[in-house]
Amino acid sequence: MITPYGLPVVEDCIHCPLKKESWFCHLSSDLLSSFSASSHLATYPGGAILFIEGQMPRGAFVLCSGKVKLSTTSKEGKVLILKIVNPGEVMGLSALISAEAYEITAETLEPCLVNFVDGDGLIRLMERSGELGLRSAQAVSREFQYAYREIHELVLARSSSGKLARLLLSWMTGIEKDNREVRIHAPVTHEEMAQRIGASRETVTRLLSELRKKDLIRLEGATLVIKNRTALEALAV
Repeated sequence: MITPYGLPVVEDCIHCPLKKESWFCHLSSDLLSSFSASSHLATYPGGAILFIEGQMPRGAFVLCSGKVKLSTTSKEGKVLILKIVNPGEVMGLSALISAEAYEITAETLEPCLVNFVDGDGLIRLMERSGELGLRSAQAVSREFQYAYREIHELVLARSSSGKLARLLLSWMTGIEKDNREVRIHAPVTHEEMAQRIGASRETVTRLLSELRKKDLIRLEGATLVIKNRTALEALAV
């Protein structure tokens, strides 16, 4: 059965057809049953807010399908996108464990299937299960390792053009390097690109225009064509 958003209907974690190599999908069957009892699956349209920065956590969110952006906002209203969450990843876990407010805002980028895990139930399961405790520690560790890498790239990159080149190259992860053009469906707008690299939308528009003039990229509607990956990698250094 398919939902109105074109997403598959998932009854529980045990029989889920969307299982990933991730935080909890491959827990032991007994633990997964207990986990399912504390969780609630729901579908969300694009643009839905799962939680906001400064809100006290009620639980954690596991993304089953779709994409979610995590962002933070300065006092002046400047938005910085910290990460695009992919299926199988967990959101809000560090805030729940520390009993501190969410550090970020989570917003769906497209229709998503999300599993909300009740905070009290999850904490009780962690206290009883070493397996879940270890998986949770690993998930939080990966979250902070990713944050450290992003801070390094954002702060130490020499220029906005280098940051933009890194962003474009990050969308090519897993694509074999050769001399052919690479076509990628551009997942974000110019404004969102700017929020990813800490620049203005006008700067991103100008930099993309410069890359086109240098024949490094080509834009075909929502499709980004990487014409010269080697030159783009040199710019990203």
